[in-house]
Amino acid sequence: MQFITSLLGNLNYGTILFLMLLESTVVPVPSEFVVTPAAYHAASGQLDVWLVVLFATIGADLGASVNYLVAYYVGRPVIYRFANSKWGKMCLLNQEKVERSERYFDDHGIVATLTGRLIPGIRHLISIPAGLARMNYWKFLLYTTIGASCWHTILAALGWYLHTIVPESQLNEKIEEYAEYIKIAIIALVVIAIAWVAVKQVIKKKNAAE
Repeated sequence: MQFITSLLGNLNYGTILFLMLLESTVVPVPSEFVVTPAAYHAASGQLDVWLVVLFATIGADLGASVNYLVAYYVGRPVIYRFANSKWGKMCLLNQEKVERSERYFDDHGIVATLTGRLIPGIRHLISIPAGLARMNYWKFLLYTTIGASCWHTILAALGWYLHTIVPESQLNEKIEEYAEYIKIAIIALVVIAIAWVAVKQVIKKKNAAE
């Protein structure tokens, strides 16, 4: 963990990509404390905010692809065995979390790879059920890219905004505070979007039946 902490204290495009790669596998690296501080520094001219979002998204794609390919080729028993192992617990992983991501994928279909990237607790694991279901890789990558770029853009906007109101010494505290509001708002929006799609499908089927 000290290695990750040292990377968090030295954010550049390479470390952003690498940390987001880790975050999209099973390593507990909170993206809020990578992309938001990077955008905070971008607001002062140290980085380019669009490149921050780009490299964060590339890292997320790479990490998600690792999860997808492992799940695709090794299957559920090995995934569960790792989740319940000592190494899995060190990554704050367990079988219940993997099963929760599978249920989300089963309930919402392939679009879950997009919406799941926005939901805490699901974001970094949603690529596992996509691999287990042998979802088309390029479609998986497209949805993952859209979802990850949306999430990173939100975090970057937060970092840019925080640069105008708080000194860097208070940054992490404010990130925690605002991140909670953002998570609640995103979950609400995702629920509304899913409900809207479901209602449209019901109406479509009803019209077709008539």
